[in-house]
Amino acid sequence: MEKSRLHQRYARDVVPTLVKDFNYTNPMQVPRLAKVSVNVGVGEAIANAKALDATVRDVSLITGQKPIVKKARKSIAQFKLREGQNVGVTVTLRGERMWEFLDRLMNAALPRTRDFRGVPSRSFDGRGNFTLGLREQLIFPEISYDQVDKARGLEVSIVTTARTDQEGRRLLELLGMPFQREGDAAPLAGAPTARRRR
Repeated sequence: MEKSRLHQRYARDVVPTLVKDFNYTNPMQVPRLAKVSVNVGVGEAIANAKALDATVRDVSLITGQKPIVKKARKSIAQFKLREGQNVGVTVTLRGERMWEFLDRLMNAALPRTRDFRGVPSRSFDGRGNFTLGLREQLIFPEISYDQVDKARGLEVSIVTTARTDQEGRRLLELLGMPFQREGDAAPLAGAPTARRRR
């Protein structure tokens, strides 16, 4: 399988820059992407089974892979939630699908967000992994506004082999992740700038 555009850029430009920035002596030290997971909570699926079907369809379109339905691990009476009920969907992307998804996220979806000023750089976990919350699926060009039953938020987690947040941030920065500049801390809005139906 041919390497995607972003994967080629990683090998050609990102690796040599990281080696120079962090003085790695062994090529295995250079941080790389391990996997990307996309999660969507569908609380309303308890009362509306169609909501789950719509979410599975949207996530399949966005990622190019069929998601796994997540079930509640325990019952919570105040939320009328019983163990085993469907509560969300998740997809784990690896290989070329992961590279292609990230390319579309950074270069097609995020720039369509209204008043977009970059993604917050403090969402690292201390070990070089980054999690990004998106308010709605409509920023992805694969999603047709006319076919969406409801705007749903999704969480994108990017797992890297970096050992520190500094290395993880530099890796994603070089790949094209549009991090906010200091002092530019506007929230990541979820409304796409693409023309909406009147």
